[in-house]
Amino acid sequence: MIFQEKTITDKLGRTVVLRNARPEDGEDLIKYLKATSAETPYLIREPDEITITKESEENFIKAKMESEHELMLIALVDGKHIGNCSLMSIAPYKRYRHRCDVAIALYKEYCGCGIGSAMLSTVLEVAKEAGYEQAELEVIAGNENAIAMYEKLGFKKCGTFPDNMKYSDGSYQDAYWMMKKL
Repeated sequence: MIFQEKTITDKLGRTVVLRNARPEDGEDLIKYLKATSAETPYLIREPDEITITKESEENFIKAKMESEHELMLIALVDGKHIGNCSLMSIAPYKRYRHRCDVAIALYKEYCGCGIGSAMLSTVLEVAKEAGYEQAELEVIAGNENAIAMYEKLGFKKCGTFPDNMKYSDGSYQDAYWMMKKL
């Protein structure tokens, strides 16, 4: 899906550009995935598990741009990619067409500045316009800041996945399934 570029101002007064990811962003997105995976225990992969090639990332981005119901939104500050938020269909089946999945991550230094809320609010508006009736996400139970943001935006906890993640030290983290009616 093609998104009309939008500019917002974060809590620190910085200008943030929200726009579609473009194929030329592929390399930056791979670096971003590796960096954010190293910064937080709340994402699904370890940095060394990110083996995406530049070509496959570019193809992934093209597919999102060509899709009528999916979006990869990125945020930029001073031209630097600082985060992304995605909108994905749950499945192509008629019985699931009303549901979408959303995901978001930012470089740690940009968290808490209102950028994540603005990005997710934007993606939720796009989802509603695309005909989705409910947005869903999964969040690690210990990620209190993200949970607070999701609840502020109207998401409700609908279930718990016990031991959803197992870390290299042998510890586990539960996850919540959260949903918002659009």
